[in-house]
Amino acid sequence: MSRQMGDSHRRFLQTMMANGMVDEQGAKRVYQYCCEIHNTQHAPDKLDDFIETINSKLQPMFMNIRKGMSEESGDQFYALVNMAETHVTRMTSDYADNELELFRKTLDLIVYSEKGNASSTDILNSADTMTTKKLKKSETQQLLNRLVHDNWLNEKRGEYTLSTRCIIEMEPYIRTMYQDQVKVCHICRNIAFQCQICENPTCGIKIHNPCVARYYKGKAEPRCPACEDFWPHEIPEVRRPRSQSRK
Repeated sequence: MSRQMGDSHRRFLQTMMANGMVDEQGAKRVYQYCCEIHNTQHAPDKLDDFIETINSKLQPMFMNIRKGMSEESGDQFYALVNMAETHVTRMTSDYADNELELFRKTLDLIVYSEKGNASSTDILNSADTMTTKKLKKSETQQLLNRLVHDNWLNEKRGEYTLSTRCIIEMEPYIRTMYQDQVKVCHICRNIAFQCQICENPTCGIKIHNPCVARYYKGKAEPRCPACEDFWPHEIPEVRRPRSQSRK
């Protein structure tokens, strides 16, 4: 496929700039639309090549369309990322210093937890150790609600996890700041927070729950793909794509 940037590429990029992040099915629909409206060749299996052409032109501007996976559903997403600001400071235009400090503390709690989440109680308690202007309990909860609304965190029954957007956009920062703690999924090789862990103390590989579901589907006796010990965890069911699950 040609590496020349055309009108179809530019229209796709404009859509990414307007939305920030789209799921894989949405990206495929936009790709097809952009090709059809500008009368260029549409190869359904060449979306990543199409995006790579755009990325080759974005490099001088330190921008990149990066692909990542939802740890909860296993769905793939594409996000437009500013490569010049790969850490929490890119949020400084939207959040005050003390709000950013609490976000960092929340990030610490999530990264160092075994299950890749942090309870609202632990986050509220961490606010008491802030070095910047302390937040009241009500202010902390309001900030957490805002971080969920802005799609940096997910929340379910009082437990907070990193959103897909956060993981995709801040992966370089997370890998640098937590290099001794963060591991990658043995199957998809993306960084893993919400996952299952091999209980063999000499192994300890991590596998995302959706990757576990796909990898062990149909296997009578699940064994660790690295050390071949019996995999003792419950094997989740493979989730159908959202477009099918609505039917």
